[in-house]
Amino acid sequence: MAAHTTGGLLQAARERLAGSPRERLGEWAANRRILGIGRAPRIVPVTDAWHIGALLIGEDRVFATGEVLRARHDAIRGYTAEAQRARSERAAAAFRGGFAEGEVLHLGWTEMDAAAVDRGEGSGILSLQGGVPHIAWSHTGPPRPLADYLDDMLSLR
Repeated sequence: MAAHTTGGLLQAARERLAGSPRERLGEWAANRRILGIGRAPRIVPVTDAWHIGALLIGEDRVFATGEVLRARHDAIRGYTAEAQRARSERAAAAFRGGFAEGEVLHLGWTEMDAAAVDRGEGSGILSLQGGVPHIAWSHTGPPRPLADYLDDMLSLR
């Protein structure tokens, strides 16, 4: 795989990240009823990846980040905002789904297709511009060359 392709850049990043800790990605589990009783909503682990800024780089897949949560045991807490309550409920759902207390997890991530980017189709926050893979790492800034982005992000580790 050529180093200047999206897949090649991601593979080079994986090699640099070898041995570094990964974070798990979760998704909502379908609610099943047991003996007619519904279970509380759960977020279950589905895979793991290295968290590199706006990217989650898995062993052979790549994702755009979504929400980052820290799992925690459900407890009664006072909240001044409904958004805080909802976030706490998602953290408790992750704990119920098998994430450890305090474990960082990712929810709402989007899988991207590196091969599609190299064909010029674009995928999620990745695109090909002038034959060079780019990443839209910010909602306000212009896309940036993926190679430069990865070098900068990996130099911080």
